[in-house]
Amino acid sequence: MADMVVDPQIPPDDAQVLRQSRRVLVKMRQGWAPQPRKALSDRHRGMVSVFATVVFFGLLLGLGAAIRGLGLLLLVLVGIPLVIVLFARQDLSEEDEDDTERETYELLRWHEGRYVLPDDLDESARRLLARAQRAVAAVTGSRVNTEGLLDDARNAVMLPAEEWEIARLLAKLSALRAKHRETVSRGLTPEVEAVAEPLARALDGSEAAVLARVEALERYAANVTEAERAYHAHEQIEELRGRLHQYEELVAETGADAFAVPELDRLAADADRLEQALRRSVGSAREAFRYLEPGAPKEVPGPPGEP
Repeated sequence: MADMVVDPQIPPDDAQVLRQSRRVLVKMRQGWAPQPRKALSDRHRGMVSVFATVVFFGLLLGLGAAIRGLGLLLLVLVGIPLVIVLFARQDLSEEDEDDTERETYELLRWHEGRYVLPDDLDESARRLLARAQRAVAAVTGSRVNTEGLLDDARNAVMLPAEEWEIARLLAKLSALRAKHRETVSRGLTPEVEAVAEPLARALDGSEAAVLARVEALERYAANVTEAERAYHAHEQIEELRGRLHQYEELVAETGADAFAVPELDRLAADADRLEQALRRSVGSAREAFRYLEPGAPKEVPGPPGEP
């Protein structure tokens, strides 16, 4: 299962940062927040003081370099500035890290509610989301999709949107279900039980509705898998068909016509049948895709082969 599911409407650059921000997000959820920026940090003030002091004494030592030797002059002109540079680089590195965390924090706050972590889901919800993600991966990774036999453009838009919607609903369901269980675990009076029972059924009904969306995705993936098999078989047959004249030539030269001609005819017939099967499979996959669209009817077609 993916580490984070992000609303596909978020700009890609922001989404990339969010997916890489788990460490900062965990800190945030534990109550961490970056300290506000200061006009001049204590470290910067200290660095300025050190720099001023070193420059002052450097000038004094430099004036006496003719007496004390060239080595001392080199120490003043090279060694001390080098120490300052190294100190400044370490300070800037730490400041850069602080700035990166601050920017990530602000981005996470800005897009709050538009990303879901596995930790946001209970066990049942995680299993459902994993099923949905496997179905999406089966479709988007199929050759019939990448070769453009399906509506790859709509897949690229609607499948991430469907995955996000399922993740979002499961996160809400998990949070509410956890609160409901906590309340019930403390014991209920008969009057409260009469109210809590219908609410528990509402939670179950919501999970069933999300399950129906996941199963619709799985049916679409099953249709695509069937089309994938037909596409692979069709490709192999076409390879053999492309060499058909070589087989015919060999058969003619060896005098094996009586044995081979029927097999060659069958190969051509199989190629035609597989091409028709591929078209039917792709058509079925496209038809199954329609049930993922907003406003589609609740009833969804069964897997390939069912009446």
